[in-house]
Parts: sequence; C-alpha cells; structure tokens
Amino acid sequence: MTDRTTTIAAILQQWARGEISSAEAIAQLEPYELEDPRRLNAFGIDRDRLRTDLAQRSRLFESVVGRPSLKRIDSKTFLPSLWFVWLPLAQHLARRRTDLGRPWIQGILGLQGTGKTTLTHILSAILTELDLKVLCLSVDDLYKTYRDRQQLQRQDPRLIWRGPPGTHDIDLGIAVLDRLRSPDDRPIAVPRFDKSAYGGAGDRGEPERVGAVDLVLFEGWLVGVRPIASHHFDRAPWPIETDADRQFARDCNDRLHAYLPLWDRLDRLTVLDPVDWQLSCQWRMQAEREMKARGRDGMSDDQIRAFVEYFWKALHPELFLPPLRADRDRVDLILQIDRDRSYRAAY
Repeated sequence: MTDRTTTIAAILQQWARGEISSAEAIAQLEPYELEDPRRLNAFGIDRDRLRTDLAQRSRLFESVVGRPSLKRIDSKTFLPSLWFVWLPLAQHLARRRTDLGRPWIQGILGLQGTGKTTLTHILSAILTELDLKVLCLSVDDLYKTYRDRQQLQRQDPRLIWRGPPGTHDIDLGIAVLDRLRSPDDRPIAVPRFDKSAYGGAGDRGEPERVGAVDLVLFEGWLVGVRPIASHHFDRAPWPIETDADRQFARDCNDRLHAYLPLWDRLDRLTVLDPVDWQLSCQWRMQAEREMKARGRDGMSDDQIRAFVEYFWKALHPELFLPPLRADRDRVDLILQIDRDRSYRAAY
C-alpha cells in the first residue's frame, strides 16, 4: 500500500469516526480528486462541478458509512474505495437514470473473486439512499432448471458445471429485462436461483415479485461478453492446451452469439478488470477458506483450481477482456483491481 493510499485512508477514518468535520475532510481530499482526470471523466465530473459533486458525496458518505452492513471504518481499502469509486459511480448512475427517463440497466462483468457481489450490494445501498428503487440481478438467476441442465449435460458431457454459455435461459432473461425496462401496474416475476437445491447442483427457486424499479444492477462472470474470431483459439493461452480444450473454447464462443440479444438490453457495461487474471483463482480460494472458517461447507484448493480453470477454458480472460476494454460504445467504465482488491484505476 502506497503512502498516498495510507494518507487518504487515515483522512477518511478520522472523518468516519467524527474526529474531523466534513469540511476539513473535503479540503484535504480535494487535491487527490484532481490528480486523476480519467477517473473524474469516467464518473461525469468536470472541474466546474467538482465542488457541488463533493458536497453531495460528503452527505452520502456520512449517511452510509455508519450502516452496520457497510461499517468497515478500519479497513485501509474499503473507505478509499467507497469515496473514490462507489459513491461517485452511484451518483453517476443516478444522473443517467434521470436523463434516460426509464429504468437504467447497468451490466457488471467480473471474474470470480473480483467483487461483483460486493459492488452491487454497496451500490444498491447508496442508490437507495438517493431514493432510487434498485434491483440486483445475477446472470446466475437465469440458469436453466435442474432438469433442463441434466438433459443438456447428456447432450454435451463437457458441461460438468453450471455457468458456461449454454446453461442459461436467455429467453427468460430477455423477457425479464424487457418487463423491467417498460414496467406497468402488474408485478414483475424476477427469477431467483437456489444454489443449495439438489445437493448443490441448484435449481430455479420461487421468483421474487417486484414493482417498478429505477435501476437494475445485472452482474455476472460473462455479462456483456461477446464472441471473438475463431482463429484466436489456434494458439490460445494456458490452460487451453489440448485439441479438446480448443474445441470446447470454440463451442463456448459460438454459444455466445445467442446471448447478444440479452446483452443488447444493457444500457452500459462496467468491467472489473484484475491486474492479473490468474488472481481470480487465489481470491476464490480465500473466499472458500473464509467460508469454511465460519463452519460452512466449501471446496478444497485443488477443487477450486479445477473449477476456475474450467471457466478459463470456457471463456479465457486473455481472449475476451481486451475487446471489452476497447469497446467504448458498450463499455462505460473499467475498474482495474489491484492485488489487494483495491481499485488501481477507474477510467
């Protein structure tokens, strides 16, 4: 952790504990805001409106930092992430929703362990503070039923886990997003997936019935990923090594074409981009160890490694992330994740 980050964290901790006023904190933090024009631009903040933005952000900071579900004052990465990324992103989404005049559908893409669930949880809390009705939806909620996936696995035994392209009910996702984009007086049935069903194989549970919402946070490990040219698999990176691996990767790539109408329902896409894609395996292991320490069942390190490598073979980060980084028409924000899971950059 750099001296800069340590200093920023200390200022925010003092503020969160009530040891300095909001005016004192903002005076100390404002110079750091101006250091990174790309980040300000990503959140729609120009120098002329910076003071106004900081005033609103400071009120939000004081509103949410004391919440039990978000109270991590002593964390050296949590508070800087809250101040420099999560709060301005929520403000930006709120403005976009107002300008659009209908529910905004924000896609969030991230590998295992990059913090998709954390991001959606915190954004939802902040946006609720802004009097917006928010729905969090995962691509996992669109899995085909247990029975349909069993039949799919008989057709293609390579689909040993739910998750790769082809294991989702795309028509269901399109129908749900269309209802959420154009609500009426009828309740909307939002699918929810029960991962504990059938001994962990999972099945579709009872849908959640909701009214009209202002903003949808639609997250998942392949949300927004688009097919690439087949020649990229001729010399694919590890762990795509055998002819069978390359064929599986090509087939998963081909199945992405069916997802494009679903991705077209997104208004924009945020990409969580680790500095090293292989960190996602390490982060997944950490999460499993923490879960087992709380007395819950979890996978061994070897099982996690096989699990994560399976998904790398299906949609390899080195092949599918670079086109998204360059896609300015669909991708509105790249959040680069550092080794300690802090945000190295936002642009």
